Amino acid sequence: MAPPSAPLAEVPSYFLCPISLQLMRDPVTLPTGISYDRAAISRWLASPASSSSRTCPVTRQPLEPELQLTPNDTLRRLIGSWIATLSPGSGVDDEEVAALRPMHRDELASLLSDAASAQVGALRKLGELAAESEHRRAMLESQDGVFDVLSRVLTGASACSTAREEAVGVLASLRIPQQDLVRIVSRHGNLAASLTAVLRSSNLQSRAQAVRLVRALADVAVPAWVIGLEQELLAEVIRVVRDRVSTRATKAALHALSALCPYGRNRVKIVGAGAVPALVELLLDEPERRVCELALAVLDRLCTCAEGRAELVAHAAGVAVVGKKVLRVSEAASERAVRVLRSVVRHAATPAVLQEMAQAGVVGKLCLALRSELCGVKTKEKVHEMLKLHSRVWRTSPCLSPKFLALYPS
Repeated sequence: MAPPSAPLAEVPSYFLCPISLQLMRDPVTLPTGISYDRAAISRWLASPASSSSRTCPVTRQPLEPELQLTPNDTLRRLIGSWIATLSPGSGVDDEEVAALRPMHRDELASLLSDAASAQVGALRKLGELAAESEHRRAMLESQDGVFDVLSRVLTGASACSTAREEAVGVLASLRIPQQDLVRIVSRHGNLAASLTAVLRSSNLQSRAQAVRLVRALADVAVPAWVIGLEQELLAEVIRVVRDRVSTRATKAALHALSALCPYGRNRVKIVGAGAVPALVELLLDEPERRVCELALAVLDRLCTCAEGRAELVAHAAGVAVVGKKVLRVSEAASERAVRVLRSVVRHAATPAVLQEMAQAGVVGKLCLALRSELCGVKTKEKVHEMLKLHSRVWRTSPCLSPKFLALYPS
């Protein structure tokens, strides 16, 4: 006679995510007081349907644009305790049970030891652990030697390309302290070359993860490393922008370029790698507000050098698309666009450029900005300076309509 099977476990309703109706692996709470699984609510908030009006899926209450998800550690511990009471054959998905069972330090140390020898399976498992929950990611981040192991796999000569890509993925998912980022840079002279190789991969996810790691390094790395970056790496970061790998990757690439721009030599290299046409084409695609602001911020920095200004005015849509963003996206975008135009007007104002600005409606937009409440005082001062500087040309231009001429400063 066969032994009786274990009774099927009924999952408590408050352990289930209201969106996915699955057991929550990483419960987080919204300001409305409702808890969701992090992955499910993140997908909800990132979806086009909710981007225009972000609301709580259960209560339908509006949410702040820059929402922070609060980990619900109490609920996570309750779920973990309940999972620990389950027996085989309980009816709960084995994968869910494995993901929610407590992980011991010796298990993690063994996994890290396997990853140190560039075992793809171990590296992939580390990536899965980091993605499973905030708790497991924090546990991995606190493990001794984790950043050193992963950076050695990334830069090691014996690791295969897949192992390097997996190592980059794990590093990009972790919150690496500043001192560890600096240590990674100082210990691995071929770090930039290794990241360039991953950025050239055909794997879009690996490219997105690599550019996020470049951003983190650019924010904190020593100036000597930043200035010494080869144009090949910069070109691959720009290619992530051009290829529209993902919105998140585009933002990371723009942040990285912005962090690399303060050094004059880097600005010239970034321009030489094709950044200006890529940014102009990105702006032409009418990206979301934050992407537009970041693209204009990078253009602003690049246009402080003659090479950047030359590339912008040489692009058929360069000056026009920057002028189009004034008063159209946000106050921050208008400020950056005006700064870009001011660089052009002050240092690259050929007769052809001035005529193009009048014909493309940029001068009219500047006249409107001068009277608009959507522009700050400093931005208006820059606009006034530009209009006064070339008033002889623009006030007599047949392209400037009477309504704009009436707004023109005397």
